[in-house]
Amino acid sequence: MKSDLDHLMQENNLEALIVNGSGQHNPSMVYFTGVAHMTGDLILKRGSAPILFCNPMEREEAAATGIRTKSYTEYPYAELMQQNNNDPARAQAARYKRMLADAGVHAGRIALYGHAGLGSGYAIFRALQELMPEIQLVGEVDNPVLMRAQETKDTQEVERIRRMGHITTGVVGQVAEFLSSHKARKNRLVKKNGDPLTIGEVKSRINLWLAERGAENPAGTIFAIGRDAGIPHSSGKPDDLLQLGQTIVFDIFPCEAGGGYFYDFTRTWSLGYATDEVQQVYDLVRQAHDDVFAEIKVGAVCREYQKLTCDLFEAHGHPTVQSNPQITSGYVHSLGHGVGLQIHERPWLGGKSGLNDLLRPGAIFTVEPGLYYPERGLGVRLEDTAWARPDGRVEILAPYPLDLVLPVKR
Repeated sequence: MKSDLDHLMQENNLEALIVNGSGQHNPSMVYFTGVAHMTGDLILKRGSAPILFCNPMEREEAAATGIRTKSYTEYPYAELMQQNNNDPARAQAARYKRMLADAGVHAGRIALYGHAGLGSGYAIFRALQELMPEIQLVGEVDNPVLMRAQETKDTQEVERIRRMGHITTGVVGQVAEFLSSHKARKNRLVKKNGDPLTIGEVKSRINLWLAERGAENPAGTIFAIGRDAGIPHSSGKPDDLLQLGQTIVFDIFPCEAGGGYFYDFTRTWSLGYATDEVQQVYDLVRQAHDDVFAEIKVGAVCREYQKLTCDLFEAHGHPTVQSNPQITSGYVHSLGHGVGLQIHERPWLGGKSGLNDLLRPGAIFTVEPGLYYPERGLGVRLEDTAWARPDGRVEILAPYPLDLVLPVKR
């Protein structure tokens, strides 16, 4: 949580954070500002309140964040260019030096976050490092400070993610009703005019229904049938038809409009009926899903539940990444991950997580076991997003039925 930042910065020997870029679709900035129609720089000195530096044209949007603001006009760019031989990288580095001074930062380790362009960001921050040898600019793999803070959510964050869960499952329900409203002809769904229904048409409806509910889909939706359902992140071909009796992996992970909090959810469906083979695979994935939720405990080591899932699948003859990390059929991924302003964040529930990776109170995370056999034309995954409550219980934030077969009109 944000209240952990001071401690985490001290633990990682950081004097300050610089967060750069837009207040939309930029998780590090949105964490502080909320979704905001502005682009700027936020500097957080350890032990102090943050300062948001902004374009004067966006001053009211910046002020609405509730963070103390300062305008870039206090650091005249033309003057800075003149002082730095018209070198834009050095001019912007000089501006950062002044902004850091105004934030009370003159030395120490400073971590960089946000969405600066790779090339321009490298030039500017290299120039800043040369201009201020008394500081050390650092980048962080796996974000031990911000991502650790974001790993646990406060009550307001939980409720925003819960709301996204209800939006998500509401749209999933609309999709189920939409599919079931179609007739089947020659073993596939057809529209009123007799033309076959396609995955692309279903996805268009999904995007529309999300937008109507105040959400968006920046990374798209997985809606994959048959062989594609057997490849975990195959999004599904737009021209593919909705065939009866084939598995459809429907993985939907929308966020609040503007790049706010996400929700992550998967169901597997089979239209009209399920073959014996599909039903057998589905039942085992359902058992893994249910077993994890029955066993999982707040405070436990996360990777224990990956082992539980692998052991179950292997006991029934399915290959898993526990025995062979290179497999492409069977259980080929980790059990889950954290969800927040990024669709994948801490905690990690895979076998590579360490003994110190615990399911901490306040974490929001997915459980998503699956089995995949593209060579057999099928894949199954079931996913729910849950909250590790401070009272020790684990709560699925937006429950939804786990039915495999969707009825269709004949």
